[in-house]
Amino acid sequence: MDFYKFCIDKKEIKTMKAYLSGAMEFAEKEGADWRKKMTLWLKANLNHSSFDPVVNSAKLIKNERAQEYRKWKISNSNRYSNFIRKCINQDIHIVKNEIDYLICLWDKNVLKGAGTHAEVTISFDNNKPVYLVNKLSKKDLSGWIMACSTEIFKDFDSLKLFLLKKYNSNA
Repeated sequence: MDFYKFCIDKKEIKTMKAYLSGAMEFAEKEGADWRKKMTLWLKANLNHSSFDPVVNSAKLIKNERAQEYRKWKISNSNRYSNFIRKCINQDIHIVKNEIDYLICLWDKNVLKGAGTHAEVTISFDNNKPVYLVNKLSKKDLSGWIMACSTEIFKDFDSLKLFLLKKYNSNA
C-alpha cells in the first residue's frame, strides 16, 4: 500500500465514552466512590473513557469561585440558580454530544433530585443506550425511567459482565 492510499484509508480510532449518571446532591460524597471505581474499570477492561460529573463539577466550582454554592441555595437563590444552570447546561451538552452511552446508578438518593432523571431521559431521546443499575424494588422503579433504560441490572457486577460481552472485542 502506498503512503497516499494509507492516508486516505486510515480510520480514526475513537474511544467510546460513558456518562456516569446518578445522585449527587443528596448522595454521600456526591456519589464519587462508585464513579471512580467505574471509571477505572472501564479504562482497564474496555479502554473506554468516562465523563464523571462529580469531577467536572469540582472543576466548575473552582473556575467559578463557587466553593460556597450550597449555602447560596438559602442565602442567595439567584446566584445559586445561575451557577446550577451552568452545571445543567454543561451536563446536557455532554450527554447529547460527547458520550456514546450512559451508566446510571438508580437508588434512593436520586428520588429527591432531578438531574439523574433528566440525564436518563436526554440520553434516551438522543438514542444513546442507558444501562441502569437499579437498587430499588421493581415496584418503586419509575415506569418512565424503566422505559428509558436499554438494559437494567441488579448490581455493577452484572453490568460489567454485560459491558464485556457487548464492547470487548477480545471477549
